[in-house]
Amino acid sequence: MDILVTIDANYMHPLKVMLGSLFCSNPGERFRIHLLHADIAEADLAGLGSFIGERGHEFASYRVGDEAFGDAPVLLHYTKAMYYRLLAFKLLPKDIDRVLYLDPDILVINPLRTLYDTDISGYLYAAAYHSLIPAKEINRLRLLPYEIDSYYNSGVLLMNLALQRALVDEREIFDFVEKNRAKLIMPDQDIINALYAKRIKTLDEKLFNYDVRYYRYYRLATNGECDMDFVIGKTSILHFCGKRKPWNKGYIGQFLALYKHYERLASGAAR
Repeated sequence: MDILVTIDANYMHPLKVMLGSLFCSNPGERFRIHLLHADIAEADLAGLGSFIGERGHEFASYRVGDEAFGDAPVLLHYTKAMYYRLLAFKLLPKDIDRVLYLDPDILVINPLRTLYDTDISGYLYAAAYHSLIPAKEINRLRLLPYEIDSYYNSGVLLMNLALQRALVDEREIFDFVEKNRAKLIMPDQDIINALYAKRIKTLDEKLFNYDVRYYRYYRLATNGECDMDFVIGKTSILHFCGKRKPWNKGYIGQFLALYKHYERLASGAAR
């Protein structure tokens, strides 16, 4: 499986935890990890490559300079790195037709083969949206006049690179950013939803992009079906969305102990 990540040096630790959980939960699979980055030090890249290689997987890094996007506009504290996952079809080798993008604030706790093999013929992406009604409506109204029925989360994206190479125009993306600077809150996610929502195949959030903040909501919405046994047995991806992260001191959450377990495994302390 081809896995895409895009980080800066500050996220090296959570990336290793995520990757460790990916490898642990997918025995028998072989992964190629593709990292798009701007300025991670060679020593850090070597350390990451060793972490991945020692576990039997492949690693490739691609340093992307500002010149790659020419006059692409930026927003506030967002750099041109916000375009990396959007233009992965341009940056990754041309022989890769699909790739699974994963944010570093994720735990993979069950196999990903079913997700990776999802039929995305005719779709640019497969992704999940978080179904809380107020959030959906706020984002739908915020992005008017662009028509979106659901606001997809860009932290887990199965990407049809072959179709993107045929249909996606980077100039359209840059023009969208220029015209909508005032309303963009999460630029890459806003772009994907505004421009490509009709070309996104919907994934089940409870299986493939479970927002750990809403454990009680999921239980209530499913009449108790989506309880802890369901999550541990069936959910593939836990996503620690929001500003509070489990690798920071003071974090409190339903899945903190599970995160600490994978964090310990990634550090090698449990060997």
